[in-house]
Amino acid sequence: MLEFLGALGGLIVLLLAGDALVRGAVNLSLRLGIPALIVSLTVVAFGTSAPELLISIQAVIDGVPGLALGNVVGSNTANVLLVLGIPALFYGLPTSQSRTQKSYLQMIAATLLFIAVNFFGPITWVHALVLLAGIALILTDQFRDALSGRAAAAQEEPEGADPTMRGWKIAAYLIVGLIGLPFGASLLVENASAIATRMGVSDTVIGLTLVAVGTSLPELATTVVAAMRKHADVALGNVIGSNIFNLLVIIGVAGLVGPLPVPPAFLRFDLWVMLASSLILFPIVFWHKDLGKRWGFALCALYVIYIVIVLGAEA
Repeated sequence: MLEFLGALGGLIVLLLAGDALVRGAVNLSLRLGIPALIVSLTVVAFGTSAPELLISIQAVIDGVPGLALGNVVGSNTANVLLVLGIPALFYGLPTSQSRTQKSYLQMIAATLLFIAVNFFGPITWVHALVLLAGIALILTDQFRDALSGRAAAAQEEPEGADPTMRGWKIAAYLIVGLIGLPFGASLLVENASAIATRMGVSDTVIGLTLVAVGTSLPELATTVVAAMRKHADVALGNVIGSNIFNLLVIIGVAGLVGPLPVPPAFLRFDLWVMLASSLILFPIVFWHKDLGKRWGFALCALYVIYIVIVLGAEA
């Protein structure tokens, strides 16, 4: 019971600290005059992916690298099916006017690169540098877009931004987030590993389920607010950007810390589920379809089926 409470406490700390980091980062970016979509693809995406980053690094240090890979793959699948599915189910997302085609293709490219790297596993520092080179190219391209879109920033305001927020308050949010995230990550990884050992469940499955859903809570909270306010670009940008960061930055950094063995089940099943969930968004992004309640129900149902299959395979 103490271990479950510890894991729950870690999730709560991560959620609160992640929210603080996002608030500080978004308001800082507002001062820099960056459009809402670029903010969602970069600053917000990185902020909401910070829990996954710290958990994956801690997992490698603690000798449970399967948790790191499971966390990233599970989070990316949850980001599409659950983080977009739940808001669409309750509110609907007017995604027909979204402008995320380019960033979506970058996410698919990052996914394919990540899958290829896994087939050359275990993931070492060499593979890690390849992934980090990929994110460097994408960030360079998005930086150019940010510079060309500065004029549009005058008409746009990032989700959750406060133009009147003072500099000291922005700094306080950033400090709370940066201090709280490592603490929450350590607490969650330690207790999740203990739970896995006691229940006879592999650390990879814990990463694919409990930890993946828990670390996707910041993305879910951001996307729900965006859905309520009908800001589809913010919702899609948050998910797309988070998935790119998860694959390239998190595994890239974790691979520099230590080698990541690739479980055979990943190569047979989980990586392809992650890719399939990403491809589901193709008609939404390119055929200008709205994410209505039917789409939301379908995405959530697919996620439930995926979790049942993962747990069934472990049993």
